[in-house]
Amino acid sequence: QVQLVESGGGLVQAGGSLRLACAASGRTFSNYAVAWFRQAPGTKRHFVADINWNGTDTYYLDSVKGRFTISRDNAKNTVYLQMNSLKPEDTAVYYCAAGALVGTYEFWGQGTQVTVSS
Repeated sequence: QVQLVESGGGLVQAGGSLRLACAASGRTFSNYAVAWFRQAPGTKRHFVADINWNGTDTYYLDSVKGRFTISRDNAKNTVYLQMNSLKPEDTAVYYCAAGALVGTYEFWGQGTQVTVSS
């Protein structure tokens, strides 16, 4: 089992920045790919970004490319999502997820709320 806890969410004005963190415990975190998803009220959960086990490969939702950066520090068992130039449409609950392979996520955190005001 891998336990994931997100942090770093909050209220920010449009154009501002936040850094989310996903802290893991349990099995060897460095073996897992990790992704961030988000879910706005009344919508389905959507993929935002992912990173492979050693951080050499990342992938982003088109609408966040150039604004968001996913990274990981396996020594700290933590994955980050740096979010810059935030827009009101980025408002959502953000979840991190981990899995043995990119695209297959079996462990999920509880989420952290991000609210961007206009």
